[in-house]
Formats: sequence, structure tokens, C-alpha cells
Amino acid sequence: MKLKEITIMQHHKGIHHITVLAGDALRNVDFYTQVLGMRLVKKSVNQDDPGTYHLFYGNHSANPGSSLTFFPWPNAVKGEPGTGEAVNVGLQVPEKSASFWNERLKKYEIPFEEITIFGRNAYRFQDPDGLELDLVFEGSAKEKVDNVEYVIPAEVCIQGFWGTRLNLTEKQGTEFILKELFEFELKEEQGNQYLYQTDAPVGHSVIIEISEEKRGKNGRGIIHHVAFRAENREELDEMRKTIGGFGLHPTQIIDRHWFRSVYYREPGGVLFEMASDDPGYTVDEEFEMLGEKLILPPWLESKRSQIESILPEINISS
Repeated sequence: MKLKEITIMQHHKGIHHITVLAGDALRNVDFYTQVLGMRLVKKSVNQDDPGTYHLFYGNHSANPGSSLTFFPWPNAVKGEPGTGEAVNVGLQVPEKSASFWNERLKKYEIPFEEITIFGRNAYRFQDPDGLELDLVFEGSAKEKVDNVEYVIPAEVCIQGFWGTRLNLTEKQGTEFILKELFEFELKEEQGNQYLYQTDAPVGHSVIIEISEEKRGKNGRGIIHHVAFRAENREELDEMRKTIGGFGLHPTQIIDRHWFRSVYYREPGGVLFEMASDDPGYTVDEEFEMLGEKLILPPWLESKRSQIESILPEINISS
């Protein structure tokens, strides 16, 4: 099996990617690659604002269910999360890696809290822009990927998403979408929190947290949207029709070059995306070279010189 086939060999329902607003791009790259040891799998631009980056981090196999992506705006003010939003990103790390991550977070002077999430041990902290992150200790390490550089040992690396937490005033409409469209099942409830899961190896969990209405403030550190997996364009089109049948208002299918997307506000107010697994990140780069150079979708290639003159240069130090 060729490595570049890994991203599309098997489809599971679950989270495809999560996109967050950030501040300084260089600080963002340094934190996620050099501190957390994630792989920069795509360096591109915000297709709706091509004078800014769109940075994609993932596990070393670049699997769907592992892509945490950022729109960095250097002058963005710090945001404040509120209801009707996703407010947390949970990253899954091997169950026996707690001592490594304890030492690493302390080495980089990152304050963290030891917590449990539905019986699972986790460390909670913030990224440089204030995004709430969890390292959730569950499962075992993935097999090391050949011909790809690792900043930290493969046996303790981030495997992909554990999940995300949605802060809502009520759960009925959102729960309906999670169950009927994305095949999540309610597994546990604790107080005002409800855990929904699929059988995906990563990106398998969504927590709904019920709280009183609180208005948030957009800015860096705020999750822009949560994307869920569709196998291909055909399934994406069917899911889009289903969403319309639920009385919601999905966009047309949008070609993002590496996947195709549909967006809508789910009943609780969170911006959801549905994204196809295909064609994947290797449609325009060799697997081993992912993230090394600025990649533009074909319709922006004619503006490369102008775009490159605006963007700060990003080089990953090893």
C-alpha cells in the first residue's frame, strides 16, 4: 500500500477537520509543530481571503479526522467563546504517554490542568491564542510513518482528534443532526454534559454541554467551524439534500480542491461543514513533501506572485 493512499482507503463517520481563528502565523506554526509535534500537512491560503494563510496540521499519516486548521490574522483581537459555538478541541494521545506530555508542557512553561473527561484522563491548557485544548489519553500509538520527520517520538504523538465540545442552550436539534446524519450515538451523560461517539479511530467524539446563554466575541482562539466526514462527492450531495429536508439551509457544494464542502448553521447555532474524504491532500503534493511549500488551488495560481508578496515566510525549524 502506498502511503499517499492512506487518507482515502477507509471511510468512517466522524470529525473531518476543525478550523480555528488565530493571530500570528509564525507563532501558530511553532506551537503546533515544534511544541505539540503535529505535522504541517498543507500550507495554503484562506480561499475567501487569499492574502492570509490557511494552515493545516494533522497526524503523520495526514488522515481525515486529524486536521486542525487555522486562519491566522496578525491583528485579530482575542475572542471570547459563548453559547452556540464549539469551544474546545480534544486531541487524542496514547494512553501511556502522560508522563511524556507532563514533562513537555512543563518544559515549555505551558500551564495545564489534570482533568477527567467521561472517565478518561486528560491535560487541559490553552494555545498561544487562547484556544482551549485537551490532550486525552486513550488508545495506543499508531505505527510510525516512513520518510516523514517526527519532532517528538512516534510512540507518544498526537493521533488526531479525540473530539470537540459544543456549548449550547439546548441539545435536541443538534443531537438529531449528530444521530441521524453523522451516525453518532449518545454514550454517556454527566450533569449538563452529553457524550456522543462513532466508531471512527480518531475524530469520534462530540460533547454537548448545556449552559445558560452567553454572547461570545469573535477573534483569535475561537473555533470557526467543525467539519464532519462524507466519503465522497456523491455522499456529500446526498447529505446536503438530507440537511435541506430537515429545514436547514446548506450552501451549494464548494470545491476546496483537497475536499468538497457544504456549510450550514445547525439548530444550536454552530457552523457545521460536511467535507468529503476525497480527493485528499496528495492531489497536488507527494505524501512525503506535504506542507513544505505554499500550495494554491488552481484558480488562485495566477495570483501567486501577489499572494506570496503579502504572506510572511514560514520555515519549520527542526
